[in-house]
Amino acid sequence: MTIKENISLLPFNTFRMDVKAKIFAEYSSVEELRQLLDMYRGGKILHIGSGSNLLFTKDYDGVVLHSAMRRARCTNEDSDHVWIEADNGLVMDELIEQLCDMGISGMENLSHIPGEVGASAVQNVGAYGVEAKDVIESVRAVSLENGEERVFTNAECRYGYRDSVFKNELRGQYIITHVVYRLNKHFEPKLEYGNLQCEVGDKPTPMSVREAVVRIRRQKLPEVSELGSAGSFFKNPIVPREVYEAIAAQYERVPHFEQDGGVKIPAAWLIEQCGWKGKMLGGAQCYEKQPLVLVNRNNAAPEDIVNLAAAICKGVKEKFGIEISPEVNYI
Repeated sequence: MTIKENISLLPFNTFRMDVKAKIFAEYSSVEELRQLLDMYRGGKILHIGSGSNLLFTKDYDGVVLHSAMRRARCTNEDSDHVWIEADNGLVMDELIEQLCDMGISGMENLSHIPGEVGASAVQNVGAYGVEAKDVIESVRAVSLENGEERVFTNAECRYGYRDSVFKNELRGQYIITHVVYRLNKHFEPKLEYGNLQCEVGDKPTPMSVREAVVRIRRQKLPEVSELGSAGSFFKNPIVPREVYEAIAAQYERVPHFEQDGGVKIPAAWLIEQCGWKGKMLGGAQCYEKQPLVLVNRNNAAPEDIVNLAAAICKGVKEKFGIEISPEVNYI
């Protein structure tokens, strides 16, 4: 394990906020994680992945934990499926690339989403009609309170849209150490979302779908290595049908997706209609290519991002009567 004091978290958050952690500790096994929890139990502890879905608003006066566990292994298979267990610190996109290269499908639509395996299972990341919950069989986690291990089934994770039990009732109580995915040997592409079908062509493979998703995302989203961001900043709201119909009566071709219990309207469309696309507040900008994304354009302070997000939410509420909320976690 590695333990450092007063370390900059700049390399550990994609918004590129140069804040410090009082203590930063990295572990290479579950046993080392338990040792760290014993050392710092009772104190302030935050476990992070690559920091791709959080915004540090100030220095962290506590212990930041990070995993150096980065392996994946096959644990079972039958004629139709293969079960892959991945460590929490493995970069999710690297795992997906390896799986596609082997012809194993189910996660290709989630390509090029920044973040590590453990955090993606907490967040229930999703893209192009697929969510992590669709392929997660179970997760293994360690209790911060006593270091005991527990296995959560998919149902026990209580997955919802960008949501899970780990963000609600069990928030701050468990650290996910491994995720087991149930994946497909026989490819059944999901190309209904957006222009994915046109981008892929007539003979899709897991790798060709992955490559198409990567191309589309690169066209619309900034590379975090070049421009600080946390990817999609806002959740897409699901509204009652009558709300959607009222908006559709005023605007032509309102993008929407039918959902159980309502209609999903892309937050990016709502934000753009409010005139925020490309606008800046301090060093923060509503990205000119995709208004769902907020970027650190000019050495933004944390409060620049917070204030811009609040102003955008207020604008959408005033114009459409719809509340949008951040997908990003404020720390």
